[in-house]
Amino acid sequence: MSSLGDLRLSTLLKLSTLIDRMNRAIGHSVRWLVLLAGLISAGNAAVRKAFSISSNGFLEVQWYLFAAVFLLAAGYTMLNQEHVKIDVISGRFSKSTQIWIDIVGIAVFLLPFVVVVIDLSVPLVVRAYTSGEMSSNAGGLIRWPVFALLPVGFAFLGLQGLSELIKRFAFLQGLVPDPTQKLQGKTAEEELAEFLVNKEVAARESAQMGGVKK
Repeated sequence: MSSLGDLRLSTLLKLSTLIDRMNRAIGHSVRWLVLLAGLISAGNAAVRKAFSISSNGFLEVQWYLFAAVFLLAAGYTMLNQEHVKIDVISGRFSKSTQIWIDIVGIAVFLLPFVVVVIDLSVPLVVRAYTSGEMSSNAGGLIRWPVFALLPVGFAFLGLQGLSELIKRFAFLQGLVPDPTQKLQGKTAEEELAEFLVNKEVAARESAQMGGVKK
């Protein structure tokens, strides 16, 4: 019976790994939407100042993109243990007790909440899609894509919650390292700074090569 249980847990860990990879890929992808939103905002401001032309569509697409980043990356945020936690009390307990607190929180609060939100939001998306609902603002955008971000984002969050639940049970069995430890990788700010530095260095080298050719 023990070997059967270990086999099931091993299978669940493989599922957890797949979920982690999916949310990691989604998180790495949607962060570029922040740059896109900034470019749209800057372009809209420049056109408005230069030609006195603007559209509510440009404004609405910015908060569409913000909603996409916030909702689609919710699972990625949970994967990296970046959601706000209140550790004043739980931090005094043993690690196993902390893990059990997480298990109860995920199973009793997070996952049921995810199910409720998806159940309530899907009919809203379907209704907006079938009716072709548009923004009430002049030049506004169609509504159903941004509405759809809600159930999709919570589905990713729910899957990550399931993955975290599996990893916590596996940790209690001594099969995986502590899943509550944050990954010691580079922050988004550090990655952006490194990207900008590398871009500047490449531009300087290109300019120097151009000068040598002349």
